[in-house]
Amino acid sequence: MADSLSSSLGEEKDKEKADRERSRRNIRIDKNKAGDGLTETLGFKTKAGDSSTKKRNMSDLSLLRFITTELTRGYFLEHNEAKYTERRERVYTCLRIPKELEKLMIFGFFLCLDAFLYVFTLLPLRVILALLRLVTVPCCGLSGSRLLQPAQVCDVLKGFIMVLCYSMMSYVDYAMMYHLIRGQSVIKLYIIYNMLEVADRLFSSFGQDILDALYWTATEPKEKKRAHIGVIPHFFMAVLYVFLHAILIMVQATTLNVAFNSHNKSLLTIMMSNNFVEIKGSVFKKFEKNNLFQMSNSDIKERFTNYILLLIVCLRNMEQFSWNPDHLWVLFPDVVMVIASEIAVDVVKHAFITKFNDISADVYGEYRASLAFDLVSSRQKNAYTDYSDSVSRRMGFIPLPLALLLIRVVTSSVKIQGSLSFMCVLLFYLGMITLKVLNSIVLLGTSCVFVKAANMEEKLSDPPPSAVSSRANSRAHRLKHVPTLPQQEAASDRGGISLSSVTPPLSNMANSSTPTIPKSDSDTFLTTPDEEDDVSKIINTDTGLEGDMRPKTPKKDLLEIDRFTICGNRID
Repeated sequence: MADSLSSSLGEEKDKEKADRERSRRNIRIDKNKAGDGLTETLGFKTKAGDSSTKKRNMSDLSLLRFITTELTRGYFLEHNEAKYTERRERVYTCLRIPKELEKLMIFGFFLCLDAFLYVFTLLPLRVILALLRLVTVPCCGLSGSRLLQPAQVCDVLKGFIMVLCYSMMSYVDYAMMYHLIRGQSVIKLYIIYNMLEVADRLFSSFGQDILDALYWTATEPKEKKRAHIGVIPHFFMAVLYVFLHAILIMVQATTLNVAFNSHNKSLLTIMMSNNFVEIKGSVFKKFEKNNLFQMSNSDIKERFTNYILLLIVCLRNMEQFSWNPDHLWVLFPDVVMVIASEIAVDVVKHAFITKFNDISADVYGEYRASLAFDLVSSRQKNAYTDYSDSVSRRMGFIPLPLALLLIRVVTSSVKIQGSLSFMCVLLFYLGMITLKVLNSIVLLGTSCVFVKAANMEEKLSDPPPSAVSSRANSRAHRLKHVPTLPQQEAASDRGGISLSSVTPPLSNMANSSTPTIPKSDSDTFLTTPDEEDDVSKIINTDTGLEGDMRPKTPKKDLLEIDRFTICGNRID
């Protein structure tokens, strides 16, 4: 009995051992097959059992299957929705640029026209009223009151400058200048025209400073200590500037007239191509909002000046052809071509500048509101400048030399003889006054709408910004010692080394760099984005604080940006 039990147990153990060996053998075979399949895919071994699978894979790589895959494969744009939405918004922005830019250009054109008509219409009347006051006040025995108000003194100075410069311009022979320029070669005239454009900008930047210095020297309170060379030297400097600038614009108009009268129109084509060079020089550069504002003001001034130059060219040509109306239609295609090229260049230039610098088209509404603010503020009781002077500073457009040249050309082209001619001149003058008044009324109403839309009414009561005080504050900010954080003081007490010399606190720098002025809703868009992207920084390993090596300059308001103010590191 015991032997039978032991034998049965032995048989069961043998069976179990056999099963274990069989399972181990099967596992080993499976592993070998898996290894063989892996090496097969890597291309090191080939097995006869997997040849069918390889043949099937090779059949899948047929040319027909590749073409079918290329024709039927798909993708989903919604997986990158933000990217494509941004691209679509850029397209819409480029499409909006012509409309928004032309609205700004039209508004700026009428602003320049208002300042230009002021020289012909209201300035002579204001000069006459000031001279009458200068004569009547001493006769009436009003010794306690001032003879002339500061604005009247500036008007009288402008009138005297115009009279003296016109008498000097009468000695300039326009016909001799025309034939002298016409005898030059085409390339030389092209270089001369480019040099005249650069000189015009330089004259405009320095000329308004000369005129402002004259006005302030003549109206400065007597209580202050004298820190100037006198009114008479400043007056002669202003007369010399206006005369030279008028001569410069006359040469520019004469060169344009030669281009119009050339037989093959090659010079006119070259001068028009000069506008397209602006695209190359402006589009592929970094622009901020303030730089684009300066460029927009420059384009407004350039377009208005070109219109006046075209008017002078037409007057001179009509005079040469005895005012024949048929010759006007001969000039008309060239005039339209020059204007169309100017508009096209401005649109393309601004469209790509806003695209590359990620600037919204709504910024032109802000520029329009800033120009409107100048017009409204000049009508306030606390106004500190005349509107024509504010336009000169903002856009670089000085109306005195251009008005002087137009008067010189009109008086030499139109002969006034007889009483009927004087009546026509009087009616024309009354028409200009009417146009000036209507233009001023419409501009003032439109400007009030723009200022209200931009929420800038509270700024009308603010005092004017002082350039001297802002420079002094910035200089004091640069020389000011940076305070130390309490944590850094404690660390310096423990370790003996102050961390303030290594890492200036950002919070205190931010508080000291921002001026304490009342904020309004318009401040959110009247400031320039931070330009200090490449400022070298120091990171303290102990505290984790991050500090700038250079002090941050306060952000400039659009209302403080003149035509020739340096914004960042450039003037546009």
